[in-house]
Amino acid sequence: MEQEDQFEVGGLRLRSRLLIGSSGYPSPQVMMEAVEASGSELLTVAIRRVNLGDTSGESLLGMLRSLPIHLLPNTAGCYTAREAVLVAELAREALETNLIKLEVIGDDETLMPDVEQLLQAARTLIDSGFTVMAYSNDDPVTCRKLADMGCAAVMPLASPIGSGMGLTNPFNLALIREFLPDIPLLVDAGIGTASDAAHAMELGYDGILLNTAVSQAKHPVQMATAMRFAVEAGRLAWRAGRIPRRGYAQASSPLEGRIEATPT
Repeated sequence: MEQEDQFEVGGLRLRSRLLIGSSGYPSPQVMMEAVEASGSELLTVAIRRVNLGDTSGESLLGMLRSLPIHLLPNTAGCYTAREAVLVAELAREALETNLIKLEVIGDDETLMPDVEQLLQAARTLIDSGFTVMAYSNDDPVTCRKLADMGCAAVMPLASPIGSGMGLTNPFNLALIREFLPDIPLLVDAGIGTASDAAHAMELGYDGILLNTAVSQAKHPVQMATAMRFAVEAGRLAWRAGRIPRRGYAQASSPLEGRIEATPT
């Protein structure tokens, strides 16, 4: 991506607009190769699922730290604001970063955000000096509340976590972009394949965060490459400006000067 189109979030300036996760891969080696193929410069790690005390080269945390990439700790697996704040504080101490991806889940069936607990956790973390990237449902009102309280980025879902269903409500995602033109917006969760990522970027989103679409693909490294190009293509298409949709045909060649057949 050209230099003037770099992505800034949480004090980081990134060339890649694809953020990738670190869980669910067939092996640590496949994960490392997929991360490299994705071109991502910001990788999420679930703090509740890693041993923060083991930073040896063979541990997950040690391997992640060996990559030329920034780590984005997240609060996956938290169900209350209190849990999320505690996990964020552990991450700040262990990884020496104020950057946190905030997730507060409402139930085990849908893994949808608990809006009340999410807003409460976001306010507490921001007041404590964290740079919060908040995972949210695709409700424009909730997203605007998160932006207004000072989140560094708002990350509405495309569809439920791990579902691979793609953009189930592109209308709402477009509304969120319209309502929040000046804050980084990333589509997070539900991306299934490259066309989903491109579609989200064509709505004017600043980036994509995904995990399962790559880690659970038949060939994760190839899918990571596909996602990299899809995000770049979607961004370029949005900047280029698509033609308007019409309910009728319009000739691409001018009608003036066309050859007229003479009746015999």
